[in-house]
Formats: sequence, C-alpha cells, structure tokens
Amino acid sequence: MAGRFAGKTAVVTGSGRRGGLGEAIARRLAQEGAAVVVSDIGRSVDPSTPAGMIGGTEEMEAIAADLRQYGGSASIRPCDVRRWDEVRALADHAKETHGSLDIWVNNAGIGYIMKPLMEVRPEDWNAVIDVNLTGCFYGLKAAAEVMIPQGTGGRIVNIASQAAKSGFPHAQAYTASKHGLVGLTRSAAIELGAHQITVNNVCPNHVTTGLGAWQNEYFAKVTGAASVEAYLAAMAARIPLGRPGKPEDTADAVAFLCSDEAKYITAESMNVSGGEEPH
Repeated sequence: MAGRFAGKTAVVTGSGRRGGLGEAIARRLAQEGAAVVVSDIGRSVDPSTPAGMIGGTEEMEAIAADLRQYGGSASIRPCDVRRWDEVRALADHAKETHGSLDIWVNNAGIGYIMKPLMEVRPEDWNAVIDVNLTGCFYGLKAAAEVMIPQGTGGRIVNIASQAAKSGFPHAQAYTASKHGLVGLTRSAAIELGAHQITVNNVCPNHVTTGLGAWQNEYFAKVTGAASVEAYLAAMAARIPLGRPGKPEDTADAVAFLCSDEAKYITAESMNVSGGEEPH
C-alpha cells in the first residue's frame, strides 16, 4: 500500500471511541499506509473508567473495520494502560500480528475527573496520574523494548495537552500529569536517541470530542457562562486562529512527527493550539 507509513505498524492507545483524538490519529496513519492496532480498555473496570468515557470492544472492532477500508490491515487489542503486563502484551501483539512495531502513540487519558482542589480525593488523583503519566511510561517502555531489537528506529508520540504548558483550575491532577509528560519525554528521548527512536509530545488545546463536550458543559457552569455556546464563543475569541482545535489538527501533527520529515526532531512538545499557547 502506498503512503508515508507503508510497511509500518502503529499502536494507538485510547483509540476506541468514535470521534475521539485516538480514532482520528489511527485513521490518519491508516490513510497513509500503516497497519494499525486499535486499543482501548474495552470495558468499565472501576468507577474511574465509566462506560460512557471509554472505548468498548464493539466500538473498537467497528473502528478497525473502517480503517481496513483504506487498504491496509488493522487489529484490536483491549488494554488497561495502568497494567504493565497488558501494555507489554499490546506491544507484542503489534509485532506478532503485523510483523513489526514502528510507531507508538500514547493517547489514552483521563480528562473527565475535574473538581475544585479541596474536593479532590486521593483516589481521584491516583486515577488520573496512573493513566495519563504512568500509562504513558509503560507504553513508552514497552514500545522501546520491541523497537530496539528490530534495529530500525521508531517513533513514540505522547498526546499531552495545553495543560502541559499552563495551569488550569479544577484540573490539578490532569495538569500535573501532562507537565510530567514533558519531563518523561525529554529524558526518554536522550536515552533512546542512540537507537534512532524519537520521542515527542503533541500539545493540543481544547478539542470538542465526546470528552470535550463533557468539558464544555462542566466549564460553562464553573465559569458562569450564559450557555455552552457562549463559553465556546469566548474560547474562540481568545485563540488567534479563531476556533478550538479539531481531532484532525492533532492527527496531522502526529503524522508529521511519525514521518521521515521529522527524523531529526525529538524531545519536543509541539503546541497545536491555533496560537493560544505560545510557549
């Protein structure tokens, strides 16, 4: 199959929800020739993973079927990124099913536990850090363990956030987890550079996915906006390019960082924010 990623295999965690960032990233990589492993937790396993906020197995299967329409192969693998054994098995699945592991995108995350600081419980904090930061560490390590013996380099991309650069109220754990990704990425890039494995972050501003829609309603109430529409209008007004992000904006950035055009870019945290986040 023709395309920049022909002959390569990509894993995208948190890619099992329609309209989500993960689906957009998986679709873009498949469109350019990659074999793609669609991965999500698959089922609700505890209060921090409610069914309405995760990708179920049936939804994952449907997304993988869509990706095959581009002419390449796609498979699914349920994975709880909080469990090292499941993450390592996901990396092995990519290699064993598709022949290699060349691209790993750490997209799985919790962005739906938002509370005032004094209402945050230890279990809230732990749930967010476990998925958003520890889960990315597990993914990065598992990917590297498969990529290094291959001897052909690789691309690891973490989906961070504007919250990796700036603080936000009601998002203490989320912001801390995304700031943590900056340090993790910088350190890992130094160690993996000798193996021609690049490690980078993509930092989008607000994107109205299914999760984003929940955030719109929550923060419209918190900020006292007259309506969700008024909240979004105020958001667009402060963004130089005049609109919030779209899933495709993040997917474009990921595709670039995974391509040969970005072979000399590593340890970076790329803003995809329409100019809202300038540093």
